[in-house]
Amino acid sequence: MSSFSYHWFNSYKKQVSTLFVLFLALIFVSLLSIGIGPVSIGVKDVVLILLDGMGILDPDESKLQYSAIILGIRVPRVIMAIAVGATLAISGAALQGLFRNPLADPTLIGVSSGSAFAAAAVIILGGGLVAILPAFIYSALLPIAAFFGGLAATWLVYLISTKAGKTNVATMLLAGIAINALAAAGIGFLIFTADDLQIRDLTFWTLGSLGSSVWNNVYRAVPFMMIAIIGLPLLSKAMNILLLGESEARHLGIRTERIKKVVITLSALGIGSAVAVSGIIGFVGLVVPHLLRLIIGPDHRFLMPASILLGALLMLASDLFARMVVIPAELPIGIVTSAIGAPFFLWLLMRNRTLSSYL
Repeated sequence: MSSFSYHWFNSYKKQVSTLFVLFLALIFVSLLSIGIGPVSIGVKDVVLILLDGMGILDPDESKLQYSAIILGIRVPRVIMAIAVGATLAISGAALQGLFRNPLADPTLIGVSSGSAFAAAAVIILGGGLVAILPAFIYSALLPIAAFFGGLAATWLVYLISTKAGKTNVATMLLAGIAINALAAAGIGFLIFTADDLQIRDLTFWTLGSLGSSVWNNVYRAVPFMMIAIIGLPLLSKAMNILLLGESEARHLGIRTERIKKVVITLSALGIGSAVAVSGIIGFVGLVVPHLLRLIIGPDHRFLMPASILLGALLMLASDLFARMVVIPAELPIGIVTSAIGAPFFLWLLMRNRTLSSYL
């Protein structure tokens, strides 16, 4: 076996092994997250109740109380945590690959800020709509506003940076920074006009929370996130070629403008849906792809599915910690993701010294 073949085989084995380990870890932490809470339930009972819920086993009446807790409260929260974490991570991996910039993440190009501004407007100015709108429409107003706010901000950044059908990546990043500043100014103005209760709601939402993870929100948001989770990995081959540069990719037959539009649209759809139900949860989309590049390299065919698994795993672990650390209260999950990820990321940076070694 030549040295190239030997290196390729070892690299492939490492990539597949990493995906397998992440998958097993995700299953284990999911069961752990379902079982741990104010009412602790063993892993064996969790598995039996889940099989009951799927109709595989006959219902056990002695566990009906546990069944209500697991199927009514914890399973939708776990599903939401997996979907939000996977969406943030895969969108970060796709945007960093598209822009060939380690700082490109959903927050930088304005998706999260656009969603946050629209949601803040609903929280602070939407109180008068309670008497006008039907209850089911008013309850969905916040996630809908956050989704369209994120989508509008992303497309505004895209339009500003596109001329004669070509998108300038540097202009797009700068436009994203400007949109972020504009959204921050708008949120600041809304906070200035808000009362104490509204400020408390807004502060908790901007720090991120999975506390609203009920089945209705799962049905409303997860299908949109799944479009991004399934759609972005399908572009892995084109993303690998784009790493060579846009002109080189065009010479190799890649329709770069179409790829940019698809990646931006899918990322905006996924991130907007995630922010709509969980608030702003930073760090996941920036750090998870970096960590995985250090472990398995920049090949998007493995980087994207691994980002999905590690993003979901990080979000589940963070949510579990947020629920347990200050019982009976709940810590905003955005604080936890930053507190867990930042030190580990700094340690990896110090060990490798430079980003260019794995980009």
